[in-house]
Amino acid sequence: MKIPLSWLREYVRVDATAAEIVEALSISTAEVNGVESAGVAGDLGLFRVGHVLEAEKHPDADRLQLTSVEVGEDRPYSIVCGAWNFGAGAKVAVALPGATLPSGLTLERRKLRGQMSEGMILAEDELDLGIDHSGIIVLDDGLEPGTPLADVLPLVDEVLDLEPTGNRPDLLAVYGVAREVAALLGGELLPMPGEEPTRDGEEPVGIGIDDPEGCLRFIGRTFRDLAIGESPLWLKGRLRHAGVRSISNVVDVTNYVMLALGSPLHAYDLDLLKGGLVARRAREGEKLRTLDGTERTLSAEDLVIADGERAVGLAGIMGGEETEVSAATANVLLEAANFEPIGILRSSERHALRTEGSNRWEKGVDPHVAGPAATYATQLIVELAHARWTGAEDVQGELPRPAVIRLRPERASELIGLEVPAEEQAAILGRLGFGELKKGFRVPTWRARDVTREVDLIEEVARFKLPEIPFTLPRREAMFGRLTRPQRLRRLVEDALVGAGYAEVYTPTFVAEGDLHLPEPISAEAAALRTDLYASLLDPARRNAAAGAGNVALFEIARVYIGVGEALPLERWHVAGIADGGFAEAKWAVEQVYSAFGHEPTYERTSEPFLHPGKAARTAEGWLGELHPALLDGAWGAFELDLDTLADSTPEVVPFDPVSPYPDVRQDLAFVVDEEVSAAELLAAIREAAGELLRELEVFDEYRGEQTGEGKRSLAFRLSFGSPERTLTDEDVAPLRASIVDALATRFGAILRA
Repeated sequence: MKIPLSWLREYVRVDATAAEIVEALSISTAEVNGVESAGVAGDLGLFRVGHVLEAEKHPDADRLQLTSVEVGEDRPYSIVCGAWNFGAGAKVAVALPGATLPSGLTLERRKLRGQMSEGMILAEDELDLGIDHSGIIVLDDGLEPGTPLADVLPLVDEVLDLEPTGNRPDLLAVYGVAREVAALLGGELLPMPGEEPTRDGEEPVGIGIDDPEGCLRFIGRTFRDLAIGESPLWLKGRLRHAGVRSISNVVDVTNYVMLALGSPLHAYDLDLLKGGLVARRAREGEKLRTLDGTERTLSAEDLVIADGERAVGLAGIMGGEETEVSAATANVLLEAANFEPIGILRSSERHALRTEGSNRWEKGVDPHVAGPAATYATQLIVELAHARWTGAEDVQGELPRPAVIRLRPERASELIGLEVPAEEQAAILGRLGFGELKKGFRVPTWRARDVTREVDLIEEVARFKLPEIPFTLPRREAMFGRLTRPQRLRRLVEDALVGAGYAEVYTPTFVAEGDLHLPEPISAEAAALRTDLYASLLDPARRNAAAGAGNVALFEIARVYIGVGEALPLERWHVAGIADGGFAEAKWAVEQVYSAFGHEPTYERTSEPFLHPGKAARTAEGWLGELHPALLDGAWGAFELDLDTLADSTPEVVPFDPVSPYPDVRQDLAFVVDEEVSAAELLAAIREAAGELLRELEVFDEYRGEQTGEGKRSLAFRLSFGSPERTLTDEDVAPLRASIVDALATRFGAILRA
């Protein structure tokens, strides 16, 4: 919610700077993302009202005018201008040399096509008041030349970027924030804006409610003989600073009042309606083309606004294209209603259509503010569109009655952790609009949805006392719960990889493309659930490398999702890593993970489209290898393991294997084998042939060359033999060595080299 502070100060008189307002709101009310400067920067005195004394074609340029402009000094200024929507006698907005425009351009005296130009005659986009650049701003003829332009137009403002929580829909209105500021900083809250103009007739409107559960209130007002056109610059500028695009005076009024008071409105072209309006449920399969040009098929759960023949709007979300207010509109029906939140939320999700209106309705709008919103909009439509207000109707059921909640002052002090006198508690609640009664406090209608219990009242008091509450740790009398086994095992993996030099990262579960496409994607970048984890690490690795980081090594532990037909996807815990350094880095990390589980990995060759050919391996629980160079520049190792499968094969208790007090006998063996024989197959055969006395086994060298022959390679193994009962001799190990040589020769045709 972007709130121009000039707008806020129209509703609350408070002696506080922008920084003080931000601090008060941040501590007690909602997150404030910051304060932005909007409009002109620099010396406002260089922006003035100008009176055009002369205007004629530039002697050397057909598309330029050469003007003489009075700006309140002892001589007129000569200004070259490219617009032609004005002439001599016009009052215009002028920026003098030295002025800095919102775009950052600082004006200078300079020649344009041979003629000196002393400043600029301004269009609305050059003052950040709109987007129009087709012509310059023509001001009221009654203004005096030299009048500061800041006295006429909203040249500069500070814009508060507020992010209310979902339980505070009242803060989605400038007046709601003004109410909060008044309470926090002791300011004077002014009455809601809007006065009923004189009605020009008693025309029947013809509105009704067929679904009182979905629509609590429906106000309709008719206007005749409107002049649809552009909004005045003050309204354009204010909407622009609030982040809303200007469309036309009538549509702008509905948006302006929604931002001001928090109750969305909608305007229909009265001449395009076929009878009166009614709030009803849609007929199953009924069609509606909304203002965004999309034809929507409605369900019986959708609440619509309909005339005598068809739906003309998706209630609370978006109006229909057929009854849109346009430049040709002469008569308007204004809707100010109140809708039940859950139904609006479901329709918005069903149609994947979110708007400023639906955002407010789904959080709950005060039904009592529909009346003031209709009044304020009526005043502005009559003033800005020169309309005649000819009819008004207000249809409503029984509106919710304000709740009365009992408050125990001693209970409040106990929960707050600070002694707050009962009188002060009542005063705080009174400033927030809670009326004190004998039985408790009456909740104001704009807080009816989030203040429903005594503890909610206590919270209202507490947030005003936050700066005074001392920082103390809560007393812990007992502690329950402990980590589950899967949680403990995941932490083991985290510790192992951090110890191996990896840094943990967190990446989004949603990805742009994938087999598990979401029926209603959050965005184009979050359209599917990921089915693997390693791909999410590519961008972080690429960014770190591009930033000049060396020895990049990243890992993540997270869920991946596997499709299982019509059912919900299967969730599996995976660990994935990526590191600069190629296959060896990936293998080192995988060994640390298996070691944390008390396992030793076994490898077999594999091929994957994302791994470098010939540098890819698979274990029983996943894969590892060197990434294909098309994915990342350089040699990058990567791996991904299924932690759930790894955990299932890990015993609850790992038995202790006592350390032998006797030294091991170490021997190295090298065998020449065919290229197709994997190291994993040889390791398994050696373990089987060596028996129980084998303590350690690893591959420590690989050789290819003339001595091995074509299609052959040499693999060297380091073996350790030991006994818990005695020191082994070479004679004890010799039979085991012979058994290993025979087994490898028989099964793989291996030839002993050494």
